[in-house]
Amino acid sequence: MNQTMEQTVYLNSDRVNLESINQFSNDKVHCQLSDQEGFVNHINQGADFLQKTLTDKGIIYGVTTGFGDSCDVAVSEALAMQMPKNLYTFHGCGTGRFLSPAQSRMVLAVRLVSLCQGVSGVRYELLQQLVSLLNHNILPIIPEEGSVGASGDLTPLSYVAAVLCGEREVYYQGEVCNAKDALRDVGIIPLQLKPKEGLAIMNGTAVMTALGIEAFFRAQYLAQLNARITALASIALGSSPSHFDEFLFSVKPHPGQQQVAAWIRDDLQSGGTLFDAGRLQERYSIRCAPHVIGVLQDILPWYKNTLENELNSANDNPIINADAETIHHGGHIAFVMDSLKNNVANLSDLMDRQMALLVDVKFNHGLPRNLTGAESSVQAINHGFKAVQIACSAWTAEALKLTMPASVFSRSTESHNQDKVSMGTIAARDCLRVLELTEQTTAATLMAAIQGVQIRVRQGELKWEHLGSSLQTFISDVEQKVPFLTEDRALDQEIKQVAKLIRQQHWNLYG
Repeated sequence: MNQTMEQTVYLNSDRVNLESINQFSNDKVHCQLSDQEGFVNHINQGADFLQKTLTDKGIIYGVTTGFGDSCDVAVSEALAMQMPKNLYTFHGCGTGRFLSPAQSRMVLAVRLVSLCQGVSGVRYELLQQLVSLLNHNILPIIPEEGSVGASGDLTPLSYVAAVLCGEREVYYQGEVCNAKDALRDVGIIPLQLKPKEGLAIMNGTAVMTALGIEAFFRAQYLAQLNARITALASIALGSSPSHFDEFLFSVKPHPGQQQVAAWIRDDLQSGGTLFDAGRLQERYSIRCAPHVIGVLQDILPWYKNTLENELNSANDNPIINADAETIHHGGHIAFVMDSLKNNVANLSDLMDRQMALLVDVKFNHGLPRNLTGAESSVQAINHGFKAVQIACSAWTAEALKLTMPASVFSRSTESHNQDKVSMGTIAARDCLRVLELTEQTTAATLMAAIQGVQIRVRQGELKWEHLGSSLQTFISDVEQKVPFLTEDRALDQEIKQVAKLIRQQHWNLYG
């Protein structure tokens, strides 16, 4: 998906959609926080109420008490001022790989949207600091591992809190550097967090939600690309377009399934006769592809609505109602990610089965063994896509293995104070890995399907001009990056390049 340079996203307490947050993966997007008096006062009112409650010796979880199982440990007013620093310090135990700069930007944006609801007891100044990090591209380096998703991404978000205060490390100007140095370079003064502000930053679902939003848009694109590849594979195999007839899908009226079939029909419409192998019924991985892809297409709106609801939620604890002067103590992301990775892994399985048909002379209706483009004199020693098909099976097996729901592995933590936790961040990480594997399978099958179409043209069984204009443009663009495979060559870099283009949503498929 191409993103316009110098876009501005305005934030206040209004509802924000996924598309706005997804823009933040582009480091050219500018964030502007509302400075309207009503909004500023609404934000500061909660912080002022907390300070009044603290002065009046009121009891506030995480401010005048310890955290989690330590909620019954009293904390004096003097020590309360030190609590935020202690909180992000002892949570500095994250491990594993780091989120990418784009993912870190989205985490900051997601947390900012939640704090803009004005019920977290933070100052407007803290929101401004988050905006400054975004606009100067000073991005916390956040470890992937260490969150059980209760009552949020405490450990990974501790790295956001620490950076606001000038501690730990950041991505800045293409390098990893000390947060204090990066803030000083752009004239940002490190914050000293007020009581509750450390908890407000950390006790939320910003990491799992940000990763979930990324996963949503990647999966949405894969559904369309899998439809396009199915059309190409159908042409290469000589499958009958009647498998995607509008009437056939009208009697099983799942909207997503109908949409996918319509996309494939549009690609198969031509100015002349396509190659026809004369097979009455093609195998399921071709003729039933709309059923498989359609499941994902049908459920995407529900995923989007759930992600947007979480994005626009105040999901820290406690929640501050400054108007009524009350303090309130209170798994959707885990369910979305566990479900989405299942849908996506099924796409990998679909592509793997289509690849198997394309390379196998028992099923590919006259295409050369393993889709080799070699001359007959050297065909015996050339193996085309043989190893690529094996790799597709490996990627698919790993993707399917990861479909076990993370949420069923909930563990009791905090001395059983948080004894049923979401595992939402692990589910989101699993989903992104399944997407990565499926994008590789999709890239390889795309290359194979186009090789099959090219072979039909070279063999005179298919005329190039009989393909629709959208397919001609698409195939020509892919050919520039992946030339026709004549004699064997290593394809690893080309697969990686195509998979990267898929992640970047390089091709405009169906509008």
